[in-house]
Amino acid sequence: MAGIDIRALLKSIAEYKASDLHLVSRSEPQIRIDGKLTPLDLPKLNGQVIESMCYSLITDKQKKELEENKELDFAIELPNIGRFRANYYYTMNGEVAAAFRTVPLDVPSIDELRLPQIFKDIVKKEKGLILVTGPTGSGKSTTLAAMLNEINLTEEKHIITIEDPVEFIHQNKKSLFSHRNVGVDTYSFANGLKFSLREDPDIILVGEMRDRETISTAITAAETGHLVFATLHTNSAVQTVNRIVDSFEGGEQIQVRNMLSTSLTAIISQSLLPKLGGGRVAILEILLTNSAISNLIRENKIHQIYSQMQLNQMKSGMRTQTQSMVEAIRNNLIDKNTALRFSTQPQELANLIGISYQ
Repeated sequence: MAGIDIRALLKSIAEYKASDLHLVSRSEPQIRIDGKLTPLDLPKLNGQVIESMCYSLITDKQKKELEENKELDFAIELPNIGRFRANYYYTMNGEVAAAFRTVPLDVPSIDELRLPQIFKDIVKKEKGLILVTGPTGSGKSTTLAAMLNEINLTEEKHIITIEDPVEFIHQNKKSLFSHRNVGVDTYSFANGLKFSLREDPDIILVGEMRDRETISTAITAAETGHLVFATLHTNSAVQTVNRIVDSFEGGEQIQVRNMLSTSLTAIISQSLLPKLGGGRVAILEILLTNSAISNLIRENKIHQIYSQMQLNQMKSGMRTQTQSMVEAIRNNLIDKNTALRFSTQPQELANLIGISYQ
């Protein structure tokens, strides 16, 4: 067991086209392929072996941070192996465990990801707030990378990214990138975002809007002439607007709704579903702010936004998750039961595809 080489293990997951590697005591190393965990044909690990493997990749400073905070987030690029986002954590009995996620070295394009044309239109905006949301592992970082890549290919912009940790590293083409790691290059998302406004940015990427201060500063930046990209762990456009508003106290919510009604440009909520024949397919819900939706946000009628999205909006590029799922079913990309399992509106979907829902 002592002979397991962490670098060889990380290199092997590329051969399996896996997205993640998990090292947890009392289990074999496991990898995630097309969303499903699969154990490798290797001995079960113990905490001591995992600690030795994991510590070989980090500095003494990072070891100290892990031992003090019980968590460590970082990104690492290994020559001839690849780039990974890693999280070290402790499990029962003080044993180290780890999760590694592969990050492609080549930044994908909108066309390579087969994203709708509306994505190329969205990134041409001069200002506003663009949110990409979804659960962990739904491809938010990849979608954002493709959108920033489109700008990099077509616009002369200064793009500041504030991430924990930095994932995709963009090479300067037409645009200039300043990548910043939270905890290394800046103390927090809120801090990095606040000071980024003094660094002459055209575009700011906030890896995650985790707290009220970060949300408030991101909205203000979008209001004051910047294009701001950010992520949230929400499953739909309506849930995203509610999450932002609910982050503030009662008296502040009116002001936040007013600011959001003018600054919000788009919400892209995505999930990755098992694809027929193997692989996964992205299902997208796209909200594009118009005067009707802005009024609903301002007037605290957020629950009515979904109805607006349903009203023949496909021509504009707007779509609900249900509309995307129905289209994917018709194109034989996903099956009906899978769609129903992942749906945020299962009753509506069941009615449209003609199956019962209990």
